[in-house]
Parts: sequence; C-alpha cells; structure tokens
Amino acid sequence: MTATHRRAPNVTGSLCSVSDLTYPPTVRRVTDLSQQLVDDATAILDSALDGDGVGVAQAFDTVVDRSGLAGAYEVAWCLAATMVGDGPRGSGAALDFPGIDQAGYDTRWVARFVSAYANHDQDAGEALFGAAVADGQLPDCLATLAGSTVATLRSRAQ
Repeated sequence: MTATHRRAPNVTGSLCSVSDLTYPPTVRRVTDLSQQLVDDATAILDSALDGDGVGVAQAFDTVVDRSGLAGAYEVAWCLAATMVGDGPRGSGAALDFPGIDQAGYDTRWVARFVSAYANHDQDAGEALFGAAVADGQLPDCLATLAGSTVATLRSRAQ
C-alpha cells in the first residue's frame, strides 16, 4: 500500500473509539483526550495498519521520550478503548479469549489489559503495565496490542 491508499482509523469519542477505517484520520467529539494523545494513537495504528513493526516501536518510543511511561500507558489505554469500541462496559464484562492460557506473555497481557479497560479497572491496567515493564516485556506487549487493535478494526470493517 502506498501512503495515499493507507487506511487509518478515525479516533472518536470521550476515549479512543474507532468508527471506521478511512483515510485521512479525523477526530470528532474528543473531550477527555489531548490532541497529542490522539495523534500518538493514530500514528501507532497507521504503522500497524501498514504492517510496520519498526514504525510501531518508534512511535511508542517517541511517546516515551516525550511523556515517559505514563504517556505510553495512556496510549495503550486508548488502544484498548479502540478495541472495546462503543459497546457496553462495566463491572463483570466478559471477553472471550479462546486458548489464552496457552498463548505467549504478550498475548495474555493484551487480553488482560483489554479486559481491565472493559471493566473500568484502571488499577488492574496500571498493575499489568507495571508488570510488563518489570518483566522487560513492555515493547512486545505494546506491539501485540497495536496489532490486535488493527485486527479488531479490520474485523469490524468486514
């Protein structure tokens, strides 16, 4: 794909929710997010949509350089919001992850992190993020989160 044909997500809502896959990215009704956060999430998803793992890593590195791990956490939480979308969320939300117990660290992490978002459990999200940092797994977890978000968006677009 060329840059002119790339399909990037629209980031909308009070958190990052994606309405469709179109280019150029547009932002509507953003109330709780800074424009920089939305731009960071969009850059990461643009790279992931292009299959550019190096670009995803560089975009996250840029966030960390500018805003530290707190900024990377905010972008990751935004990506989780994009995956969950505008559906109902709340205590006890059940997400189906078949075979998750046999999956790698990064895949299990993404399932748990997205579940934390879906259940409004920011404490669990922060604990998972901190554990990934402590375990030296954060870069792989964030790359998998970006890839999973893109896969979810593509699935919704079909």
